[in-house]
Amino acid sequence: MLHAMFMLVILTTVIMVLTARVRIGSVKSGEVPQNYYSLMQGHDIPDFVAKTTRNFNNLFEVPTLFYAGGAAYLALDQTGQLPVISAWVFVAARVLHSIIHLSYNNVLHRLVIFAIGNLSVLVMWLGIVNAAG
Repeated sequence: MLHAMFMLVILTTVIMVLTARVRIGSVKSGEVPQNYYSLMQGHDIPDFVAKTTRNFNNLFEVPTLFYAGGAAYLALDQTGQLPVISAWVFVAARVLHSIIHLSYNNVLHRLVIFAIGNLSVLVMWLGIVNAAG
């Protein structure tokens, strides 16, 4: 479980660095005024700036349920494989979601992967709760 959680931290860090580079680049190129980033409003921004920002924000929404479940799994010293497998499915889904979102951005493909990830978190939690009795 800990390794799956760590991999999501790595993904979040990669997207954070990418987002920062895109934002800095948008200011340096003159596409976005620096003061836009103080409130994130008031100017039109390039699509890639919006996508990287939104993708980074996504990594702090449903993943909070994932991290909480992983922490519960570890704290309860569980050994069940269903939560671990579900955790890895979630991580894989988040990686795929980021790749799709930041590349060709097909909404239907993103939705399917997003749903698979969300269901895997639910299955993970069901496995944890079931094992905990």
